[in-house]
Amino acid sequence: MTATAPAAQTAVRKDAPGAARGPRRRPGRIRRIGLPYLLLLPALILELLVHLVPMVIGIVMSFKELTQFHIRDWGTAPWAGLDNYRVSVDFDAPVGAALLHSFLVTVAFTVLSVGLCWLVGTAAAIYLQDTFRGRGLLRALFLVPYALPVYAAVITWVFMFQHDNGLVNHVLHDQLGLTEKPSFWLIGDNSFLALLTVSVWKGWPFAFLIVMAGLQNIPRELYEAAALDGAGMLQQVRRITLPSLRAVNQVLVLVLFLWTFNDFNTPYVLFGRTAPEAADLISVHIYQASFVTWNFGTGSAMSVLLLLFLLAVTGVYLALTSRRKSRKSRKSRKSRKKVKHG
Repeated sequence: MTATAPAAQTAVRKDAPGAARGPRRRPGRIRRIGLPYLLLLPALILELLVHLVPMVIGIVMSFKELTQFHIRDWGTAPWAGLDNYRVSVDFDAPVGAALLHSFLVTVAFTVLSVGLCWLVGTAAAIYLQDTFRGRGLLRALFLVPYALPVYAAVITWVFMFQHDNGLVNHVLHDQLGLTEKPSFWLIGDNSFLALLTVSVWKGWPFAFLIVMAGLQNIPRELYEAAALDGAGMLQQVRRITLPSLRAVNQVLVLVLFLWTFNDFNTPYVLFGRTAPEAADLISVHIYQASFVTWNFGTGSAMSVLLLLFLLAVTGVYLALTSRRKSRKSRKSRKSRKKVKHG
């Protein structure tokens, strides 16, 4: 009995420090978990200052009658309430009619640009999926438009679209003879085609890069099995490639839509301050309403309306895609249950 008592006491003593160390480890774990968030805190604060503060200021400005007379101290501008929004959505008045026209032009431009960017990028990615000599060089060349600075690329297109000595008219009119006379590409109705061409040329490499990354996750055995079953190239793309890339394409289309609908650099560098009526995108239109006519209150109201529209479209798009995913998961669960019961 006397021998077992000290052993029990030593066991208790050994366990006691371990029991005391248990609570002391929790602050260390909390520090480890909180350290990444602490390191991200400065970047998060800067992002809020860069994006959130101007957004709040713009929303406040949309409720004020802010013109060039109050630009020095915009806090003294009189309160306008919802008058700026009423003027913007009054489509019978000149301001509202011009905004509606710009909105429709932007919708048409965005649909065509996103569709063509996705189509060209997907086709190029599928073509470069197989290994052949020179594939690495083609991949590098395809990414050149995406790697170039926007201003340098668009200014190059401005020179190419010149009426007298531009490369586009030289090829289409002088060499190929497709037009009766040199066309004006930066004014008139052709300005929409010029803007669409530059946007697609600049945007499709991004779609190519994303789709090419998504293709790496598709097993090659699926294509080999489909080829053995007699499926052609188009059937493989339709039955294997596109369904496998559905999640990637959902994100890609949303990102391209937001980028294209808000694009300001391309039309501004291509046409200048005053874009032609056929290429009057809503981003340039808001800039003109704010900085050309010096009516910052109306321009801020247009910006807020654009923000609400993009948020609504994004919410509806995400809701529809999430419903499709839930339906597919339900169908897969039901099929699994049927297999188990069978």
